[in-house]
Amino acid sequence: MTVHSTAIVDPSARIAETAEIGPYSIVGPRVEIGAGTRIGPHVVIGAQTRIGEGNRIYQFASVGEISQDMTATEDDDTWTLIGDRNVIRENVTINRGTLKEDGATRIGDANWIMAYCHVAHDCQIGSHTIFANNASLAGHVHIGDWVILGGFTLVHQFCRLGAHSFTGYASGLDRDVPPFVLVDGNPAVPRGINTRGLQRRGFDKDSIRLIKDAYRTIYRRDLRLPDAVEALREHEQDTHIASMIRFIEDSKRGLQR
Repeated sequence: MTVHSTAIVDPSARIAETAEIGPYSIVGPRVEIGAGTRIGPHVVIGAQTRIGEGNRIYQFASVGEISQDMTATEDDDTWTLIGDRNVIRENVTINRGTLKEDGATRIGDANWIMAYCHVAHDCQIGSHTIFANNASLAGHVHIGDWVILGGFTLVHQFCRLGAHSFTGYASGLDRDVPPFVLVDGNPAVPRGINTRGLQRRGFDKDSIRLIKDAYRTIYRRDLRLPDAVEALREHEQDTHIASMIRFIEDSKRGLQR
């Protein structure tokens, strides 16, 4: 491994031979850093953090520090779990979990988290997401795969964003956003589906048409939400529509409408 002479690494940390730790960075106790991960200068990796392989963490990021939840203590057996091939840019803050759930903040693989973003305690983030600059998640937020957050997006605690959803810049969310849906504004309102993103990810025309029809059923037919779900069941055999139905049925905060 390559550890700069000015870095401070706790003796209990486990660092892969091909990992790099930059100047003046600090690696806390019970930290694991996987092969090929590069930690830039002036980065703080807090206690009880596991970082997978091939990640790049830029200067001044704080990853795995105790959460800002007032019930959290340094002695809590809580964790930050980060997968592989993530890019975490300058001044990003990611807090470890609390004992209010299972004790872990989780980030999947191949995410692109731009400068000044904040991921609070107990958030669960999938893979292949993009967080533009200054996007911030409150505690217990769930973000599905392939979600894109516009710059300065703010997400209220306990909200969920389904796979392939998209937020415009400076959006404010206090409810759930179903898969594939594009929202914008503060408070955010639905504007359609993330058509361009789906095209880029190889969704065929028939699938996109069916998702658009589902969106109209939920948001444009003046149906009560339970009635809209029942109407969607006509196409429940389609995996994408089934995922929208499950998401709505599991929602506790209600939909951003």
